[in-house]
Amino acid sequence: MASADKIRVLFVCVGNACRSPMAEAVARQLASDIIAPSSAGLYPLGRLAPATEETLLANGYSVDGLASKPLSRTAIENADVVVNISGQSLDALLLDFCGLDDSVLQPKLETWNVEDPYGAHPATYQRILEELESRVLLLAGRLRAGEPALNS
Repeated sequence: MASADKIRVLFVCVGNACRSPMAEAVARQLASDIIAPSSAGLYPLGRLAPATEETLLANGYSVDGLASKPLSRTAIENADVVVNISGQSLDALLLDFCGLDDSVLQPKLETWNVEDPYGAHPATYQRILEELESRVLLLAGRLRAGEPALNS
């Protein structure tokens, strides 16, 4: 673990431009007592989607320090929990991207099926943010209770 009181949670989506940075921002603000969040993408866009920034800011979240970056072996190895929001199975992808086999990921993997809002109407971004807020709060509650990641 990152420290005696914080669990390193890596949020992974496709472009690291919408869902995973939103989850990172939410965790920073709503669960900073238990979660040390980060995010990465399978195919990073290289920047946050403007609607992601607008939605976060409109809801009182900071976008400082959020950046679209690639998933790395080090990020996975250093995470205590990996939340897959990509909509894809990470098993085969991890071998391709990071040279890691399933045994490194499975004990700490949690998968969330969250729609990708990229290019959608602002109302979709708002709905996705609200869903991520709920999911992050549930995760934080489980982590505070000492429960492991949900492997599905």
